Amino acid sequence: MAIAQARTAAPAAVSMGETLSKRQIVVVLGGVMLGMLLAALDQTIVGTAMPRVITELNGLDHYAWVFTAYLLASTVVVPIYGKLSDIYGRRLFFIGGMVLFLFGSALSGASQDMTQLIIFRAIQGLGAGALMPIAMALIGDLFTPAERGKWQGLITAVFGLATIVGPTAGGWITDNWGWRWVFYVNMPLGALAIIAAGLTLPKHSRHRAHQIDYIGSAALIAATVPLLLAFSWGGSEYAWDSIPIVGLLAFAVVMTAVFIAIENRAAEPIIHPGLFKNGIFNVSVIAMFLLSGGMFGATLFLPLFVQGVLGTSATNSGAVLTPMMLGFMVSSIIGGQILSRTGRYKGLALVAFALAAFGMFLLSQMDAKVSQEVIVRNMIVTGLGIGVTMSMFTIVVQNAFPFEQLGQVTASLSFFRSIGATIGVAVLGTILTGQFKSGLQANLPAALAQAVPADRLAALQNPQLLMSAEAMSRVQQGFAAIGPQGKALFEQLMQAIRISLATAITELFMVGAAAMVLAFVATLFLKEIPLRKTHRPTAAEADAAGEIVAEPAL
Repeated sequence: MAIAQARTAAPAAVSMGETLSKRQIVVVLGGVMLGMLLAALDQTIVGTAMPRVITELNGLDHYAWVFTAYLLASTVVVPIYGKLSDIYGRRLFFIGGMVLFLFGSALSGASQDMTQLIIFRAIQGLGAGALMPIAMALIGDLFTPAERGKWQGLITAVFGLATIVGPTAGGWITDNWGWRWVFYVNMPLGALAIIAAGLTLPKHSRHRAHQIDYIGSAALIAATVPLLLAFSWGGSEYAWDSIPIVGLLAFAVVMTAVFIAIENRAAEPIIHPGLFKNGIFNVSVIAMFLLSGGMFGATLFLPLFVQGVLGTSATNSGAVLTPMMLGFMVSSIIGGQILSRTGRYKGLALVAFALAAFGMFLLSQMDAKVSQEVIVRNMIVTGLGIGVTMSMFTIVVQNAFPFEQLGQVTASLSFFRSIGATIGVAVLGTILTGQFKSGLQANLPAALAQAVPADRLAALQNPQLLMSAEAMSRVQQGFAAIGPQGKALFEQLMQAIRISLATAITELFMVGAAAMVLAFVATLFLKEIPLRKTHRPTAAEADAAGEIVAEPAL
């Protein structure tokens, strides 16, 4: 139905941008940025401390769960927070999310064993799931679609900054204060964000009765958790064709069907099926799904290439990724300004995806002899392409729906972005393992296979050897015991590992380039409607966007 007709049931909601003074808007914006910085830093700062955590808590076997628990919890609650914030206002859930995040941080810092740490990281994730989507929705509350680009571009740059600063800060804190302070350091930053939000975010003033979709929420969790677990464990903990992975995927498919059936009948669904009747939303979901998978391929495997293949000493992954993140930050800010000034997004998105695909292609052409200058150039090009798109599609979908659904559509896009990242990382990791093993078998010299027993040689075929000077030294000593030819054999082994790893990783970048090309193709079908200069579209704008307002105005 047309948007004007759908609103006859209740008066339209009033946005914060229409009620707050400029000074209050600045304070709210500061609180939003602090909240997002809080979540972004935590994602990058914890990894640096994990080796120390494992040593103290004796938890190598549960290492991956520290991250998996956080990912699962934060992903599954994103659509729920988005929908509830539309109904009851952003204030309650943004502040509540930060409080829960800080509570989980305090508990994580006090953990006495790995089981406690995993549980408390899940609590952190439950809070973090509110921060990103509601922060983006708050920007939508404060500014019209035509104004959002410059502000969301700036906020997206916060994540690039956190990627650079976080690992370095985490290493310094761990070395000087201990790993527990990696979690405790969230407290002062979080307190500032809570105070700023508490003082300025208006209380919700709408009083229409609502029906919470409890059954739909439970079905969404039941569908998402096994899906994420399957892609987190597949190819690492279990084989892809193993009973646990196949069973998890099958259960996820069944629960997804159940979730869809429930949402089609729910009075106020968590993810409304009507969203998928909007072509702009569908194209944006596809583009962000592909972008997330390709982007995480670059951010996760570039440090492995630089440190493992090139042998460059880097104290943390943030130092390695600095050129790409700088490109990311610059393009997100400039792209946001262009978006706000022109009100057009399709051409900008196509240019960004083309640039990201070109950057990924350049990365795929590197070999074990590539120079530092070339890899820095390739990182910058990739970052310039990716940075523009990260916040753009949030604005695009917000512009295509009524103001009353802002939180729901923002959170839904974030949800599918997270799913894309999880699946992308799992698929790329599997490809890396397979390509490395097959490449190494082809690159190992015959003399090495003859001199070293097969079982011992198999144990040495691990790219992690290139990342640890201590492990490499032990292996070198073992080869020295073989005799005069031991040194030469050791060097041959290291060279074979480097070449095989370089080939495997650069093939992943080609996969990432293909993902960017597919995102470019999907964007060709993106319908462009000029960014509104008001918070609500006119009836004509709604009809032009093909909007579906399938629930009463709030």
